[in-house]
Amino acid sequence: MAKTSFSCSACGASFSKWSGRCEGCGEWNTISEDKGLSSGPSKKSLGVKRGRTIPLSDLATREIPPPRACCGVGELDRVLGGGLVAASAILVGGDPGIGKSTLLLQAAARFAKAGVKTIYVSGEEASAQVRMRAQRLGLADAPVQLAAETNLRDILTTLEAEKPQLAIIDSIQTMWSDHVDSAPGSVSQVRAAAHELTTFAKRNGVSIIMVGHVTKDGQIAGPRVVEHMVDTVLYFEGERGHQFRILRAVKNRFGPADEIGVFEMTGGGLAEVINPSALFLSERGEPSPGSVVFAGIEGTRPVLVEMQALIAPSPHSQPRRAVVGWDSSRLAMILAVLEARCGIPFAGLDVYLNVAGGMKISEPAADLAVAAALLSAREDVALPADTVVFGEISLSGALRPAPQTENRLKEAQKLGFTAAIAPGGSKTVSVNGLNLRKSSDLAGFVGEFFGAG
Repeated sequence: MAKTSFSCSACGASFSKWSGRCEGCGEWNTISEDKGLSSGPSKKSLGVKRGRTIPLSDLATREIPPPRACCGVGELDRVLGGGLVAASAILVGGDPGIGKSTLLLQAAARFAKAGVKTIYVSGEEASAQVRMRAQRLGLADAPVQLAAETNLRDILTTLEAEKPQLAIIDSIQTMWSDHVDSAPGSVSQVRAAAHELTTFAKRNGVSIIMVGHVTKDGQIAGPRVVEHMVDTVLYFEGERGHQFRILRAVKNRFGPADEIGVFEMTGGGLAEVINPSALFLSERGEPSPGSVVFAGIEGTRPVLVEMQALIAPSPHSQPRRAVVGWDSSRLAMILAVLEARCGIPFAGLDVYLNVAGGMKISEPAADLAVAAALLSAREDVALPADTVVFGEISLSGALRPAPQTENRLKEAQKLGFTAAIAPGGSKTVSVNGLNLRKSSDLAGFVGEFFGAG
């Protein structure tokens, strides 16, 4: 049973029993029994002991925006929300060999040349290997300090002594803390290391970037609590067969989420791509059946990509549905709507869908472009090469407008497109040299552009 205590509301003095007059300040009827902060066993709950009062502020209080440091790589600064925020914790994940270490070494060199004191700690490679990569990338003259260590206590002690502005930890799975009885890379070690590094960043004003391994499903390995601890989570995506790499922000407390930065893997490292739409469409030739250009939005930037579809008779009783770069369940929904609302069957046909360039599309506005690509491939009819398509398809067959219509159309017009197909409810905007054609439902779209429905 918890021990009862009493305190004076006037002076705060504590007593073991109640009395009418406070012996500390002499006030009468100011002593009352203390109520515990929480109930339960004293060893497992907060008990009676009280803490300090936290200063509060209202919503109208204005604070100065956090200072940011820019490295000069526009694509990286864009994904970070405008630059690196002091005392922030960032987690970067990606497949093995995709270029995480290359990107972060280039970023470390650019930050260091911009006057940001930077320390690069490698737990997977020796310092000599990092130096060899720096020489290959032409970064040997950058004032970056290197270390090869996995002991978390030694790393934090060094960071506290050196007082850098940016520390890069490659990777969080190789770090180990001597107070956790488990092997490096285990859930306990990863959680403890991420917590200590994040706390250190907030307490000492150091920005820390941690590299995280990914699982077979593409998720950052270890507990999801690591993603909740940090301020920003970035995924480095790309296909081994493509030279394009996408740095995508899936969480950012200091900027827009779902922002992307596009890079190209070259012999001299990763080069930023200023106009990704032109790059994704650079290999597009003459118009062919099954090829449709989708005007999408990734974060705050418009991106045009090519949706490719192939329809072939299936020799099997259960036709194949193969998707690269898009959601397979959404493809099944589009096929069902085309059959139920437009009377266009895909039974007995293999369906293959691909987003060209290794891009991954997640927004619903790609529905109409996918449907157009499927119909174009099935009917063997090519849409005009100067046309872009976007819009969301509902289960009733209606077409729903997509946000940021004007930005999509301006990007299309900038790349030389002269026509666009959009849902009927889209906001009417005027873009010079671009003809906007609208369809209210999927059946009307099919009848107008493919002569069926």
